Amino acid sequence: MDKKIVFFDIDGTLLDHDKKLPESTKQAVNQLKEKGYEVAIATGRAPFMFKELRDELGIDTYISFNGQYIVLNGEVLYQNPLDVQELQALTAFAAQKNHPVVYLDHDDMRSNIEFHEHIEASISTLKLGITHPIHDPLYYENREIYQALLFCTGGEEKPYEEKFKKFDYIRWHEFSTDVLPAGGSKAKGIEVMINKLGYKKENVYAFGDGLNDIEMLSYVGNGVAMGNAHDEVKEVANYITKDVADNGIAHGLQLVGLLS
Repeated sequence: MDKKIVFFDIDGTLLDHDKKLPESTKQAVNQLKEKGYEVAIATGRAPFMFKELRDELGIDTYISFNGQYIVLNGEVLYQNPLDVQELQALTAFAAQKNHPVVYLDHDDMRSNIEFHEHIEASISTLKLGITHPIHDPLYYENREIYQALLFCTGGEEKPYEEKFKKFDYIRWHEFSTDVLPAGGSKAKGIEVMINKLGYKKENVYAFGDGLNDIEMLSYVGNGVAMGNAHDEVKEVANYITKDVADNGIAHGLQLVGLLS
């Protein structure tokens, strides 16, 4: 049997709408592992944001920051940080527009201002136990930053897209947009990993629901959109499963034939 690997997004995919792990999902992941399939996570989150989930599921292979920081069996495989000078320039430009910025490395995150309601509103939805990062405007100096969060409302990121072309921008909240290295994506991360491991693309599966999952589901041989996914995500998927809260992962794995 050709070896197979399954990548799971986290929010809205592994975790339900209340950021909880459904028991059916946990059981399905364990069954995959028992059958000998490789199981990995592919998320926009930083590693420190889902350590408890990795521990609970026994997963030590993951793609984080939408492809910018990749770990294989607990060892760092690939790193692609933001350009520091471009990030510094973006921060200065954002300050003129009163748009806060949060910087993330693999260990932590810091804010360039002491407090902003948009930061609190966005971060609190992740249910990390914190609602606002600590203030450290120079956190990006002397460390590798893999992702920044730009806090602005829909459409306000357009000037940044035109001015700072070394970055890509993906909105994840009405008040916040991910800032990533240009060309970086979960799909690129998966490409790096499957090339290292020797998987054929037709034996690669991915589950997702968000806009940052579009390239991933388009790239793999078997893309599965959650029932709660954005319409744009469903359009590129090979399969559409049930809502995450309706045993969506277990149903999807049965749909693609990995579980009975």
